[in-house]
Amino acid sequence: MRFRRRRSHDTEVELNITAFLNLMVVLIPFLLINAVFAQVSILQLDLPAVNDSSTPSEDDEKDKLVLEVLIYGNRYEVVDRNTSAVLKIVEKNGETPNSTGLHDYLVKVKEKFPNETAITLLCEDDTPYEVMIQTMDAVRLYNSEVNGQTIKKELFPSISIGSAPKDQSANNAGKGGDA
Repeated sequence: MRFRRRRSHDTEVELNITAFLNLMVVLIPFLLINAVFAQVSILQLDLPAVNDSSTPSEDDEKDKLVLEVLIYGNRYEVVDRNTSAVLKIVEKNGETPNSTGLHDYLVKVKEKFPNETAITLLCEDDTPYEVMIQTMDAVRLYNSEVNGQTIKKELFPSISIGSAPKDQSANNAGKGGDA
């Protein structure tokens, strides 16, 4: 009788990862190139302060233009805080506010006062968030042509926000009908 001996083979199995590494070498750059990176921008806002002792003197402020944009339901009002003069009233068109008229006017103001960077946005309590953001975008930057190229420049980047006074035109319209 013949005995067959089983040879015990201690086989070490090597894992062939060459194909996997080749896949990764191709896949990783592809994913990095095609990935959409979220652009997060932070807008620095200045909130109204309560009785700050470091405020400039009244003489210094009288010479400066202090712009305020009042955002009402049907219009924007551009006001100089020092003189309390209404500089411009820009009507909103239809239900969706159109801030291009406001933007165009502020570009003209910037040409007259190139060193001015501050502006205050005063909103009614029921102002939609989208309107406030559109207004911030309209007062922050403008496009300028330099050597045939369009360049974004700062209009009024220092934005302060606050509450607008009650709309007097709506109150006057209501009172006029009762008389």
